[in-house]
Amino acid sequence: MTQAPKIGLVSLGCPKALVDSERIMTTLRAQGYSFSRDYAGADIVLVNTCGFLDSAKKESLEAIGEALNENGRVIVTGCLGVEESMIRETHPNVLAITGPHQYEDVVSAVHDHLPPVPNKYIDLVPESGLKLTPRHYAYLKISEGCNNRCSFCIIPQIRGDLASRPAAGILGEAEGLIRSGAKELLVISQDTSAYGLDLKYATSKYRGRDVKAKFYDLAKELGELGAWVRLHYVYPYPHVDPVMELMAEGLVLPYLDIPFQHASPNVLKAMRRPAHQEKTLNRILDWKRQVPDLTVRSNFIVGFPGETEDDFEMMLDFIEEAEIDRAGCFKYEPVTGA
Repeated sequence: MTQAPKIGLVSLGCPKALVDSERIMTTLRAQGYSFSRDYAGADIVLVNTCGFLDSAKKESLEAIGEALNENGRVIVTGCLGVEESMIRETHPNVLAITGPHQYEDVVSAVHDHLPPVPNKYIDLVPESGLKLTPRHYAYLKISEGCNNRCSFCIIPQIRGDLASRPAAGILGEAEGLIRSGAKELLVISQDTSAYGLDLKYATSKYRGRDVKAKFYDLAKELGELGAWVRLHYVYPYPHVDPVMELMAEGLVLPYLDIPFQHASPNVLKAMRRPAHQEKTLNRILDWKRQVPDLTVRSNFIVGFPGETEDDFEMMLDFIEEAEIDRAGCFKYEPVTGA
């Protein structure tokens, strides 16, 4: 049996940092890694740093230097990780640097520089996780929650505000799904096109590169992995426009699932949704001009309180004018708490 790769760990700072180290260790141990008590026995060393005081920064830099001298292969994480340029200036040979709470980024960096060894006695869970979908496709959730407050929806009360995942973690999961046989990735969230807004489009390290937590950047990176990429729950925001280039180039499938819900300004206002129906129509038609093969699927709600016959006819006209290819229609039902 191939020996499990060994990791050395130096954990500095407060109890919160210690808990972070425990979480990282737990994740890596579950993936088949073992841990070494000394530098000599480790294949790679993680240094979880502290950056609260100048003295703590000095101690962290010294610990990184010691790990480099004794082992040579070092990944840095923790609070001092936010000052990457300072670390690089002192220790240019570290393999990767991540900041505090970036658990997925740390694990991704370990995978890049010390891949786990498959082990039938450890790998009780496949790399891609347990799935309820057929093997050829998989859902890829990029965020939780929603910042919108539609009057018919209680998702924000249940799942909270938008909470996007770092891009590196998403791309790492996508790679695992593809290696496990997925030919198509269905990108989902409550509001896919708002991805990264809560993170202020922060970057994370993916295979040694900085990748923005931004809708376009993520779609491009996913498209370059080689699987089909299908975008769901995309709202027609202006910043979605550049994604048409990716579709025209074949990196992303020419398909969008856009939850319009209605087209009448009166009903949309009552729903507390954007009511610029004419702007939305023009945007969709412009997308179809750029990508003639673009397929648009949507959902619509009928019977919303206050909806008139004219409102209903306006929605039917919109479906025809926007050339909606597939549509699901749902009768309005009141939701407790909405």
